[in-house]
Amino acid sequence: MTFEELMDYAISRNCSDVHITQGTNLAVRRFGVLHILDERPTAEEAEAMIYTILTPDEIKLVESGKDVDVGRMIDNGIRVRANVYHQRNNLACSIRLLMAEIPEFEDLGLPEVIKTLATANNGIILVTGPTGSGKTTTLSAIVDYINKNEAKHVITVEDPIEYIYPHNRAMIHQRELGRDVESFAYALHSALREDPDIILVGEMRDFETISAAITAAETGHLVLSTLHTQSAAQTINRIIDGSPIDMQATIRSQFAASIRGVISQQLLPTADGNGRVLTTEIMVGTNAIKSLILEDKIQMIPGAIQSAAQQGMHTLNTDLQKLYQMGYISRQTAIDAAYDPNDLKKALGMTNYGY
Repeated sequence: MTFEELMDYAISRNCSDVHITQGTNLAVRRFGVLHILDERPTAEEAEAMIYTILTPDEIKLVESGKDVDVGRMIDNGIRVRANVYHQRNNLACSIRLLMAEIPEFEDLGLPEVIKTLATANNGIILVTGPTGSGKTTTLSAIVDYINKNEAKHVITVEDPIEYIYPHNRAMIHQRELGRDVESFAYALHSALREDPDIILVGEMRDFETISAAITAAETGHLVLSTLHTQSAAQTINRIIDGSPIDMQATIRSQFAASIRGVISQQLLPTADGNGRVLTTEIMVGTNAIKSLILEDKIQMIPGAIQSAAQQGMHTLNTDLQKLYQMGYISRQTAIDAAYDPNDLKKALGMTNYGY
C-alpha cells in the first residue's frame, strides 16, 4: 500500500487519524476506535511513506533525532496535521486528517450563543476538551464566522497551522510555532504591536502564555484559545492553579474580568455506530459567573450554568440527556461521558442509579 492509497482508504472511511510505524502494521482511527490494518510495510516502505509529507529540511531534523510537527496539504486534496517521532529506535508518524473545508457552525452542531461570543470586542473565549474532541475545528469555525461577518484583523499562532483562511471581510495572518515565531507567549506579546482585533493562540500551555493572553484581553483584544480540560469549572481551576501561588489572586481577578465564555466539548460515538456527535457544555461570562470566580466558589459554577439556560448556557449533563433522548447516543455512552454520572442517572429516571 502506497501513502496515497493509505490516505484514500482513510478518507473514504471517514477516519480521523492514521498511524505509520516502522516494524509494525498500519493503523487508522475511525469514529474514535483504533483499527489495526493487515498491511505491514517494510521499514524502508514505512520511512518512504512518512518522508512523503516532509520537506528536505524536516527530514534532516527527523534524522538528527528530533520530533517534527507539520501541517500540510497532501495530493488527495486534504489538509493534514502530522507529528513524526521516534520510538524504540524506529520512526513513527501520527497523522490527523482535517476536513476539506472549514465547517459551518450548523455542520458541527454548535449552539447559536457561540456566534454572539465571537462578536465580542474583547475578552477570552476558551474551547476545551480531551485530545481528539474537535477543539481545533470549533476554533476554526469561529474564526471562519468572524472572517465572513466582521471587518477585523485576526492573528493566529498555531502549532502547526492547520486550516488556511483566505481573506474575506477580515484580514487573517497565521503564524506557525517554530517557523514564524518561537513561542506562544512571545507571539502574544508581539501581536500587541501588530494592530490585531482578535488573537488566536493554539493552546494555553503555561503560565507565561496564560498571563500574556489575559493581558491581551485586558488591553481591548478578543483572545481565542484551547485547554485540555473537560468542564467549565475544571477550566477555571486549571487557569488559576497553573499560576504561581503569589499570583493566583491577581490572575483570578483578571480572569474573572476577562472571561467571555468557555465551550467544553467531546465527540461521542453515535448510537448506530456509524459516526460521532458533538456534546458540549457552555458557560457564558455573565456577572453571576464572574462573581463566583472572584469569590472562589468554583464548585457552584455547574449550578449557575444549569439555571441560566435563557442566557445560552447548559451543562454537559443537560446536553448528554438531550442527545440520549433524541436517540443520537446510547444511554451507556451518555453515562460514560458525564463528569457527574449519578446526577445524569437521576435525570434519566434510573432507579437506584442502576443500569
